[in-house]
Amino acid sequence: MAGVVDLYTVPGARVGIRAPRESDAAASAAAIRRSDHIARWNPSDPDDLPDLIRRQSDNFRTFLVVDLADTALAGRVNVSNIVRSRFCNASLGYDAYKPYVGTGRMTEALALVIDRVFAPDGLGLHRLEINVQPGNESSIALARRMGFRHEGFTPRMLFINDAWRDHERFALTAEEWPGAEKAILPS
Repeated sequence: MAGVVDLYTVPGARVGIRAPRESDAAASAAAIRRSDHIARWNPSDPDDLPDLIRRQSDNFRTFLVVDLADTALAGRVNVSNIVRSRFCNASLGYDAYKPYVGTGRMTEALALVIDRVFAPDGLGLHRLEINVQPGNESSIALARRMGFRHEGFTPRMLFINDAWRDHERFALTAEEWPGAEKAILPS
């Protein structure tokens, strides 16, 4: 895990992305608690940051989205189910925190994350997927805004809020991402 903090400290125009730190636990808990809109789609444990930090590995990475003006947490992006070899794929999940919801900060943050995911000196992946519950119009709009194409419908995909929830599946490959370097072929 050497170099993980350096790899993920990336500034944009209004937000930066970086790896979570133990010192972020209180701010993360407060951001999740004030963001009650998340629970319908992704019930988050406000006290989960220490566990997320322990889970960081070659198949799971977390990026905190930090507002550059006030240094508060504006959101979180998880890159999970990272598979290498011939697949070079991962799943992308994200939460925007109040009061930054609807301000374009998650659009900027996702662009920074996607750049790192596809970069050969980042995660070097070829494909990303986003799975969104059909009624989550904001998240679907964000996926489309980022250039993800709709690939299909997956019934009863995830167990959320005491029920198996359907999801719409979106994907993006490095060749479709503006500015991405040529894909590295698996060995």
